[in-house]
Amino acid sequence: MKQEIILCRSLATDLERVLQQQSFDKLFLLTDEATHRCCAPLLGEALLGQVEEVVIPAGDTHKTLDTLASVWQALSCRGATRRSMLINLGGGMVTDLGGFAASTFKRGIGYLNIPTTLLAMVDAAVGGKTGINFNGLKNEIGVFNPAAYVLLDTAFLRTLDRPNLLSGYAEMLKHGLISTVAHWAELLNVEIADTVCVDYDALRAPVRRSVQVKEEIVAQDPLEQGLRKALNLGHTVGHAFESLAMAEHRAVLHGYAVAWGLVCELYLSNRLVGFPVGKMRQTVDFIRERYGTFTFDCNDYETLYELMTHDKKNRAGVIHFTLLREVGEICLDQTADKELIFEMLDFYRENGVG
Repeated sequence: MKQEIILCRSLATDLERVLQQQSFDKLFLLTDEATHRCCAPLLGEALLGQVEEVVIPAGDTHKTLDTLASVWQALSCRGATRRSMLINLGGGMVTDLGGFAASTFKRGIGYLNIPTTLLAMVDAAVGGKTGINFNGLKNEIGVFNPAAYVLLDTAFLRTLDRPNLLSGYAEMLKHGLISTVAHWAELLNVEIADTVCVDYDALRAPVRRSVQVKEEIVAQDPLEQGLRKALNLGHTVGHAFESLAMAEHRAVLHGYAVAWGLVCELYLSNRLVGFPVGKMRQTVDFIRERYGTFTFDCNDYETLYELMTHDKKNRAGVIHFTLLREVGEICLDQTADKELIFEMLDFYRENGVG
């Protein structure tokens, strides 16, 4: 099923129009504690008067089976049927978990996504991936099932601090790397020095372009059998960093982990398929200056390697990477031996960021 992406001028008006086109008996709104407080009021009093709100704890540490079960429980106890509809209002944690809840409750009810973070707007809420973390691994359980509509309103970005803006920007940078030199270069010239100085209206165009990159890829490969793996650039290593951080109770923002993963996987791209060292250095410097460093030492290499073996792109226990020969020239299903992966981690620690 193809989802429709709407770049809103008036969220309340656009949402009302979308809901008028849908058929449902009950309407539910899933938020976390933060979006319940900061974002739900932007939907308008008329809508809030007709929805049953389900509120879950905020943060990726709550993207769990227990939280999922609490959403199922709320839907069941409040009389949801197969003709009910769920609106997910929040960041990637809410849209991932809410999408999975909707996809599995009574074998599937309709749902909409209204992403409230930059990361969710350009990545998590678009493309139909849903799921939860499980057994210490990111997004280990889930299904492909796109929302009927995704409503994007950059006004929500005003609720974000700089780290959360940068977290989303890392996914935009990835989209630039897998698309065109012009788009990549444009993204390297945008500065998010301070949220006070951000031109949020000016972000509409690059956000739309970033979403288009993902839409075009997903349309060609909705179930990630081939080309869609391009969207995993930076994620094989990034998810390993994220899982290690989670295990050590020092959780990091997803986009930061992706940015650090890009440093590593651009190094592999240079070593294995000849990605230009100059473009690698430009991108690495951009990331180093804005995202800092994820600290680990050589004693963590085996753990990180083991975490990479759980990546969903792998086959027969062999780690597969998405790499680049050039900006926009994607090389899927690339492999590296353990020695080179450890060399990549050396590069990250010694030369990449710090």
